[in-house]
Order: sequence, then structure tokens, then C-alpha cells
Amino acid sequence: MAGTVWAGIALRRMRAQADPDAAARPVALPAAWEDEAAAALAALAPGQGSVSLPALAQGWIGRLVAQGRKLSLLDEAGGAALSGALHALVLERRGAPGAATWRNEPKAEPRFVLNLPAFLDDAGGFDIPAYAGAVATAVQALDILTAGKAMALRLGFADLAGLLAALGLPYDSAAARDAAACLTALTRGAAEAASAELAQRQGPRESACLFWPTPPAACAVPGLAAAAREALERAGRSGGLRHAALLALTPVDAAEGLLGAETGGLAPAQGPTRFVHGPDGRAAEQPTRAARRAAALGFPAESLLAPVPAAARAAMEAAVRPYLHAAAPAPAAQPQPARPLPPPRPATARGQVWRVTLAGHRVTLTTTEAPDGGLASIGLAMARDGAAFRGLMDSFVHVVNLGLARGMPLSDYVQAVAYGQGGPCGTVEGDPEIRRATSVLDWAFRRLACAYLDGAEARHLWPDPSEEDCATGTAPVRADAPQLPLALPAKPSPAARRSRLRLVG
Repeated sequence: MAGTVWAGIALRRMRAQADPDAAARPVALPAAWEDEAAAALAALAPGQGSVSLPALAQGWIGRLVAQGRKLSLLDEAGGAALSGALHALVLERRGAPGAATWRNEPKAEPRFVLNLPAFLDDAGGFDIPAYAGAVATAVQALDILTAGKAMALRLGFADLAGLLAALGLPYDSAAARDAAACLTALTRGAAEAASAELAQRQGPRESACLFWPTPPAACAVPGLAAAAREALERAGRSGGLRHAALLALTPVDAAEGLLGAETGGLAPAQGPTRFVHGPDGRAAEQPTRAARRAAALGFPAESLLAPVPAAARAAMEAAVRPYLHAAAPAPAAQPQPARPLPPPRPATARGQVWRVTLAGHRVTLTTTEAPDGGLASIGLAMARDGAAFRGLMDSFVHVVNLGLARGMPLSDYVQAVAYGQGGPCGTVEGDPEIRRATSVLDWAFRRLACAYLDGAEARHLWPDPSEEDCATGTAPVRADAPQLPLALPAKPSPAARRSRLRLVG
């Protein structure tokens, strides 16, 4: 890597896994980078062999520059400049393309992400010129990755929560929303200005935007509001743009992990600490990078990075949405608190017993009833069933009884089990209302429906299967049920029977 930004960078070698189930592979990355970056590097590299970050970066950057020259989108000097800028973004952990570009997946839609906290300086300020330059580099790279044909690019940023914490701004505050709006406006203005420069060489395909929401007049980041307005005005003064859309926050992948971003897009922080596994395999709680950064600047990390309500994220999205070309990804689903279960229905000594013979197998179904006459529990046994079948049947019956005890409607069980296959099927002897069944469970639950639901309605909803249905393992269809207009042959073959289609409403 002599003559590149990687020259003189000390690397450390280790074994890393893309996920806990993947095989470990040798990786080499800058010595100061954490183990999570090694795992991300293992996920970004195709194959299962050893991988070095400088070589892997050189791979996709080299392909990108070669494609740009082939398409006459780059000359020799422009290619060298773009190559150096992309290498620097990766080394400084400021920006990188998505995983598809690293893995050389040309059919996947490319994306590029900028890591916002990486643009902070030692004093806690935000490097506005470097950020605008990174946006321009990303737009040029995405244009080449899409062969100069795409009207919409996917440029985004990550770890807004980490940036706000380092600036001392609570996520759920007007000051944070103003700063985020100015930052997003700057990103859009710089991206459209870069698209306008490409249009000067390749020809415009979209008119410049003359009207846009005015960003906040001021924010907590010095110079950011003025830079945002200037970038938007510069883009508006251009003769046209190469792209109709540029700024889109996309779901995260391993690229964010390589850059060290702890949250994606607009997502708030989950807390000031995280659990990591030490060399001995034990989990230990450690401060996040955002917490360490905020504490080093004298800000209270515990309060700045505390979880926020869903309304705070919605307010943040509303603040930046006018400057995005596409809606932000939906927030990750959060587990809901468990709902209290209703008390079990007490059983009484009352109940019923049915004994039938299904295709020569004796079957016994028993029930116990609640004081109101409803079904409380069931029992099901066969005279000649094996140990494995008996164990499965007992477990199934136990699960059904748990559901019944906690209010699960019997009709739901009947709907799920009726006409199911498994075990003996055919003629039922000893039950005047059910003459045929496709399985033991089919007979048992249709029998329960007749006894504990509306009997006439149950027989209408779940009629007996025909002899052919029992022979071929298909469920009957009510006469009023919608069906596809398929005419069966006079003597249906097994293949023809399998091709019978029905719409179940």
C-alpha cells in the first residue's frame, strides 16, 4: 500500500466472525479499531478466507475507478483524486458504501453512508467543509456505481444520536431537532450541488429545485445553519441536476459497523452502555463510544444517551423529513409489555365421552366442562397407538388445554385442525353426525364443534369429507365457497388432484 493513505498505518491481525454461527476468519485492520469493526470486516468480505481492510478497500475502489474511466465519467487525474478521497473516508471512518459494493454484488442497488460523529474535531466542533466534501465524493461514487444511469441515488448518514450527544444536545429537544434539520439541509444542498457539477459534464436531466423549506435560522452548531442555506442556494442557482433524488436514509448493514456508527440514521441511542464479551467469554457492561466521547467533552452521557419515547423519534423525523428525498426507514419494532392472561376457567366433574372407530382404530374423546357449560379441557386416546405417537398426541392435547384454560376460542382450534392429515382416515363408526374424517384430530375437533358450538352451523361450516377426499388427503369445499374455474378431467390422476386450487375465504 505504499503511496496510499494506508502507508505507515499499523495493522493488527485477529480472527473474527461475521456472526456467532459463522466460521472465524483471519482479518487485518488498523490497530486502534475495536473488535466490532473486525466482525464487520469479516461480514463485508466475500468468501471465507483471510482479509485485510486496505486490500479489500482497494478492491472496490479500484473497480469503481476502472468503471468510471470505462464509462468516460473519469479521466486519469479525476480517478486518482476520487481513489484517494474514498480511501481517506474509509481510513478516517467517515464514510463507506454499503455491503453490496464491498462484496462486489453489481445487481444490488448501491448505497453510501456517512458517519456523523467522525466529523467532530478535538474541540467538539463539526467539520462542515470536510462533511460537504464527503457528500460530494459519495455522490460521485454512487453515480459511477450506477453507471451514470440512475435518476435516484441513496446517500445517507448514520449515528445522529452519537453526534447530538457529543454536542451536548438531548435527543428529545428543540435544539437537537434544529441541529438535525440544518445538518440534513446541508447534506441535501451539498448533494444537489455535486449533482449539478456532474450535470455540467454529462448533461442535466432534472431542473434545479427553486423552492425548499427554509432551514432554521440558527442552531447549536456554529456556522451550520448558514452553511445549509448557502448549500441549498448554490444548488438552486445551478443550470440543472443530474439526479432527481439523492438523500435517502436506508437500513443499516455491516458498513455502519465498520465505520463505528452505533445507531443508524435518525435512531436514538439505546443507552450509555453496552454489553461486550471479554477474552474469557464473559459479558461485561462498558460505556458506548458516544458516552466516552460525550464524557470527554464534559457532557452528562447518562442523560444525553438515555432511551427516549417513540414520540421523540417521530418529532425528529418530522424535523428532517422536508429535506429527505425518501421517507426514513421505520424504527425497529420494540417488544410490547406482556398482557395479563385471564384466569383459568375452573373445570367441574361434568363432561362427555365419545367412543368411535375410525378406519378400524378405536378412538376415545373425553371432555370436562366449566360451570357455564363451556368446554374446559379434553382428553384423546387410541387403543393401538405407539409410544412416539402417544407422546405427540399427549403433548398436543396439553397445549390445547392450556389455551382453553386461558380463553382460547374453540372455533380457532377447529379452524386450524379440521381436515388435517396424519394417522388413520376414512369411515367413522359410532358417531351419527360425523361419518367420515381425514384424521383422528379432524374427527375429534369437528365432534367438539358439534357438541360445544352451534351444532347446525358447525356441520355447515365443517361438513364431512367425501370418500375421494379421504383417499387423496384433500379437504372438502363448501358449495358456497369461492373456487377457481378449473375443470377437472373425467378420471382425475394423482397429479391432477394435486393441482386442484381453492381460495379459502
